[in-house]
Amino acid sequence: MIENLILTAIQAAVDAGIQIVQIYRSDDFEVKSKSDNTPVTLADIKSNEIIKKKLEETKLPILSEESAKVPYSKRSTWDYFWMVDPLDGTKEFIKRNDEFSVNIALIRKDYPEAGVIYSPCSHNIYFA
Repeated sequence: MIENLILTAIQAAVDAGIQIVQIYRSDDFEVKSKSDNTPVTLADIKSNEIIKKKLEETKLPILSEESAKVPYSKRSTWDYFWMVDPLDGTKEFIKRNDEFSVNIALIRKDYPEAGVIYSPCSHNIYFA
């Protein structure tokens, strides 16, 4: 079971990375500010959509930096869930220095069970 979940997360990360690179190479990222004054780009939003769609196949809840906030009272009942940062390093993305990644973790209760880190520019992928 865990192997299939990791493979799904890898595919989600790679698919999101393809979209991120397309936006990265374009002329406009559509940089905006979130409520906490941190930047968010079109790449953050589009990669989140791709990852969410792929991970929904697993029927596990998803907690993502770019999605609606889920109250702790609900999250605390989850045995397993996906924790996602669809574009970790948005500031680096904006600077165009290639130092950003897609991060997906499978959490069991309070502990990471598996994780995927994908660097779209170098095409390096790490998982455990």
